[in-house]
Amino acid sequence: MDRRAVVKMLGAASLAAIGLASPDVARAAEYANAALQQGAPAYRPVFFTKAEWPMVRTLSDLVIPGDARSGSATEAGVPEFMDFIMSDFKSNQKWMRDGLVWLNGECTKRFRHGFVACTPEQQKQVLDDIAFPRKAPAALKPGVEFFTKFRDLTASGFWSSRVGYKDIGYMGNTIVPVWEGCPEPQLQKLGVSYKMSMRPARRG
Repeated sequence: MDRRAVVKMLGAASLAAIGLASPDVARAAEYANAALQQGAPAYRPVFFTKAEWPMVRTLSDLVIPGDARSGSATEAGVPEFMDFIMSDFKSNQKWMRDGLVWLNGECTKRFRHGFVACTPEQQKQVLDDIAFPRKAPAALKPGVEFFTKFRDLTASGFWSSRVGYKDIGYMGNTIVPVWEGCPEPQLQKLGVSYKMSMRPARRG
């Protein structure tokens, strides 16, 4: 299972943990898509401050960077998606803001620079330390809890976007003029077949 698949699975499983339902995610996705139509420079965050906004954009792209298959989290409108969630679901504001403060503080303590000003290698070092809850030391618990929620929210935003749809090959509600059934390789993988036994009906 590749990293994108893992992040996608985590995001799908964690919506309830931060108080979101599928319709909420759909509304946030529509908002993010509309914001992208304006162009990134034109968008003004509702919740995030000028200092927080670059952190959110940088961090979301570290969770889901662009690759040969699709665009990055920022190209999918994930920061705008998060801004909608934070402004519309205020119960999430504290963990987000406290987490960004923690991340900046941890980077400053280690490297004398805030998160955005750190080198990619320095950013990776901090994130590696908080990305695996079972391995992280107790002293980093605030960072672990923040990053887990941030990563899951990034996944939710990405795979509800148009970029995310293309990433998984989602085709939407398209007309299928002729249904030829499931391809044979997939049937074999599932251990099923269209062939049915022609036993005579039992009598009596």
